[in-house]
Formats: sequence, structure tokens, C-alpha cells
Amino acid sequence: MKRIIVVLFVLIFSNIQAYSELTKEKDMEKATFGAGCFWCVEAVFERVKGVNQVESGYSGGEIKDPTYNQVASGQTKYTEAVQLTFDPGVISYEDLLEIFWKTHDPTQLNRQGADVGPQYRSVIFYHNQKQKELAEQYKQKLNDAGIWDKPIVTAIEAYKNFFVAEDYHQNYYENNKNKGYCQIVITPKLKKFEKIFGDKLKE
Repeated sequence: MKRIIVVLFVLIFSNIQAYSELTKEKDMEKATFGAGCFWCVEAVFERVKGVNQVESGYSGGEIKDPTYNQVASGQTKYTEAVQLTFDPGVISYEDLLEIFWKTHDPTQLNRQGADVGPQYRSVIFYHNQKQKELAEQYKQKLNDAGIWDKPIVTAIEAYKNFFVAEDYHQNYYENNKNKGYCQIVITPKLKKFEKIFGDKLKE
């Protein structure tokens, strides 16, 4: 009898755990941003609490399963982008927008620093009407405030697709901290980000 009770308890507990995980997964939302080289953008958002997953990839083009070399040609209409899975109960979409706009130069058209081409454009791919409205309102607010000397050129477009980039692009900074690009470009960006958004960092 005791053995049956123990087995029943284990089954019930397992089902409760499975239901809890499923419910938590349903509460998650997606956000997709392009802000220059996806190595930089990925490294920033990987440090944000409430962001459960960050994937580097390609968004906005037409062909299926684009490769890095195809996107790098600038002829595919794809943008280097990151897709976030986040918990809106921990980090809001508005907070993600603030981080997005304050960690790159949204006044540069089709480039970020030395990375030049339409694949490096500043863009928000919204997943629903609420994200669209929040992005448009925030962009207008920043332009009205004159935060930058030039107008923001960030595009706000409906999400169409996202293809995960090749494995070697994933978690790039963490795996290549000593490489030149990481040392010269990404590390200083992360230091600035951590100084401004210290309250939003993962512990």
C-alpha cells in the first residue's frame, strides 16, 4: 500500500512540474531586433534578466534558410538580427526597447560603425500590434527629445521570419572574448551597457 502511495505521489508531482513548465513557457514572449552585427546585440541581451534565450540569425528576407555568406552579400534583404525569448513578468518590452536604442546608434543608415551594408540596418520586427505601437511611440518620443543630433532611422516592420544562424555565431562573444573584434568592439559596448543598465543585469 505504501509503495502505491509513493508511486502515486511521484506521478502527481511529475505532472505538476510538467504543467508548471508548460504554463511558464506559454507566458514567454518573443522580440526580434537588428542593430548591427548580431554578435554585439546577442552579447548585450544575454546579460538582461528576464531574457531566457537569445539566438542570432537572419530576419526579413525572402529566400529560405539563408547562409551567412548570402546575407553578408547585402543582396538578400535579410538583416542580421537576434530573437529573444523573454518573461514579460520580469522584463517588459518597453525595457527591451530602451536597451535596444541605447546600445547602438539608430541614426546610422545601413551600418553600425565599420560594419556597412543593409544587413546591418537598425530595425525592430514587431510580433504583434502592441509591440508595433510601443516601438512607434518610443521612437517618436526619442526623436522629439532630440537625444541624437540626427533623426532615428530605425525601421519598424512586421515580423515575417527568422532563421537561426550557423552554430559558430551563437554565443559568439562568450566563446571568443580574446579575438580582436570582441576586444575592440564588443567589450567596450558591454562595459557601457552594464554601467547604464546595472539594475537590469542577471545576477
